[in-house]
Amino acid sequence: MTKALDRFRLDGKVAVITGASRGIGEGIAQAFASAGAKIVLCSRKQADLEKVAEKIKASGGDAYVVAAHAGKIDDLKMLVQKSVEHYGRIDILVNNAGTNPAFGPILNVDEKIWDKIFEINLRGFFFLSKEVSSVMSDKGGGVIINMASVAGIKPGMGLGAYSVSKAGVIMMTRVLAQEWTGMNIRVNAIAPGVIKTKFAEALYSSPELTEEIMRGISIKRLGEPDDIVGAALFLASDASSYITGQTIVVDGGGIML
Repeated sequence: MTKALDRFRLDGKVAVITGASRGIGEGIAQAFASAGAKIVLCSRKQADLEKVAEKIKASGGDAYVVAAHAGKIDDLKMLVQKSVEHYGRIDILVNNAGTNPAFGPILNVDEKIWDKIFEINLRGFFFLSKEVSSVMSDKGGGVIINMASVAGIKPGMGLGAYSVSKAGVIMMTRVLAQEWTGMNIRVNAIAPGVIKTKFAEALYSSPELTEEIMRGISIKRLGEPDDIVGAALFLASDASSYITGQTIVVDGGGIML
């Protein structure tokens, strides 16, 4: 019988991670590399990705950098092509890139902002998953992890369009899991609460905002990127081999309140 901890190993696997230059994406990349995976780091800025790659290599890991826009289909096709050319396969995809250029009532969101949010947060997730699916299928299967949000379950104040996009991610996860079971591709999502990253900085930028947020969290602290890493490693590994179509909420118990 395989030892329990061995099921969390990712040796020989290739993982593509978008939004990997900082925050949650960087944390997941470093954890997957420590677990034995070869990592393709993706975001728009090459220089930022190189810094993450250097950290992974300094720790004995293997990382490859591809600068690409997570909302542009041609860039996503290029990302998949370069990943396969470099490593020969893709076993794990983490759709982590995200944006939220709007804060306030949803009535104030114009067409341009709406389209930008959905371009990155949902459209990009789908089309990258679609590109990767055939590569995974040809190699016997794989795992896709979509970064959703508790805002996709419980609407976030001032986060209307973002909440709708993340609700779409949760349903897309279920649809892909259902349709791609025959290709041996498992698809799951993680729904973080407020995590202390640059992306979410506006949500905890003042003592007043932080106090308001803390009232809605059972575990009385804000989340850290490392709080998401464990869930991601579990979903990427054989430890979750009987799980698909699910969304794991990692929010300090806020969804209960």
